[in-house]
Amino acid sequence: MNIVFRSLSQVLPLLFFSGILSTNACAEDSDATRLLKSRTAEFNRDIIKVSESVYTAVGYGVSPVSMIVGLTGIVIVDTGISVESGRQIRADFRKIVDKPVAAIIFTHGHGDHTHGAAAFKDSEDVQIWARTGFGHEQHTLEQAGIKIQKSRGAMQAGFQLSKEQRINNGIAKAYWPNRKGGVFGADHTLPASHFLEDERQTLSIAGIDLELVAATGETFDHLYVWLPSERVVFAGDNFYKSWPNLYAIRGTQYRDVRLWTQAIDQILQERPVAVVGGHTRPVIGEQKVAEILTNFRDAVRFLFDKTVEGINKGLTPNQLVEYVVLPEKYRALDYLRPYYGNPEWAIRGIFGGYLGWFDGNATNLFPLSDKGEAERIAKMAGGVHGLLVLIDTAIKTKDFQWAAQLSDYVLSLEPDNNAAMLSKADALMALADDILTATARNYYISSAIMLRSRVDKASAATP
Repeated sequence: MNIVFRSLSQVLPLLFFSGILSTNACAEDSDATRLLKSRTAEFNRDIIKVSESVYTAVGYGVSPVSMIVGLTGIVIVDTGISVESGRQIRADFRKIVDKPVAAIIFTHGHGDHTHGAAAFKDSEDVQIWARTGFGHEQHTLEQAGIKIQKSRGAMQAGFQLSKEQRINNGIAKAYWPNRKGGVFGADHTLPASHFLEDERQTLSIAGIDLELVAATGETFDHLYVWLPSERVVFAGDNFYKSWPNLYAIRGTQYRDVRLWTQAIDQILQERPVAVVGGHTRPVIGEQKVAEILTNFRDAVRFLFDKTVEGINKGLTPNQLVEYVVLPEKYRALDYLRPYYGNPEWAIRGIFGGYLGWFDGNATNLFPLSDKGEAERIAKMAGGVHGLLVLIDTAIKTKDFQWAAQLSDYVLSLEPDNNAAMLSKADALMALADDILTATARNYYISSAIMLRSRVDKASAATP
């Protein structure tokens, strides 16, 4: 099976039902679809005994929730995506040990790890720990008045997709929020009461000695929890079994990839016998942990270093994604496949994070507007009709990326052109079927649904 990061080698014939392709509408599943379906076993609901005192609940929501059992109480690491799933976990934890929660520790401020906190706050005495700057990413967006991330995040997550269209999220089971605002609306968020202010801090809670360690990576407020007596690390979203989301298509500030690799290296220096990631099932066994984390760190470090090398050669982002190719030894590892993040996005993110929007090509200092470029392309193609003919040919020859781009030219000139919207929707659905990265798949299908909805509304409004 030859899996590549951007697309697979061949797109299977598509059967459209009611104008929208569902994931199982193909005569035969694509390789990407089969891989995603097989991934679902990773998210089966379970409570896993990680070590003598550590239990991790997986499959209740989209992120693991862990319990560390102490003499007089328990410590909870991350609380999941909702109070509802948190209550289910709390009830099942009580079946193992019926002790009060003494503390909650957030590895970072993302809502899928924090919104279940109220289910674990047994009393007002519960300490809630986080790193200084907790919630930095969301606070920065709010201060700037940026709101588009919520709708883009819903498309990335596939909230408007059916169960057939949305297999899973690559690192978690498919989840549909049941409250206004989805995972981005916090109706049960609890504020932190205690903060990690230094690089490392030792805590003693309920007879448990543990350490909080600053670990900038996916977020600037990230930390990991180290339980030295049992050599267990709770890594948060700096590690899970997938190519990491070094850039999220919902839109993020630059995620410092260099510091991210340093955080993984620091975890390796602890010599853990188990690591609980921010998603997927825990990895248990010293040799297995060391092998997986080493490959994870080295693959990301290779991509970063090679991208910087290309940047210094003067390559543009489009050139970089062809220049930076991960060695086969990393591409062959299932836990580094792009189920959630994607190497191409990471490369572009690194370039933008250090150099900003300008790609170095003088032509692009003041580029044509989308409409201005479309007018010139249309003139070469023989007008909008000529573009539509080219789009039809591209779809027939399964050149779906080109079909989508050609459709954008038409829509720049005629935003309500139904033929172009339907053609683009067809192209996006075909691209979705052939991509392994679940967030990309969700975004493609969500975009196609929106396009078809626009056509349906326009048709309904026509006498």
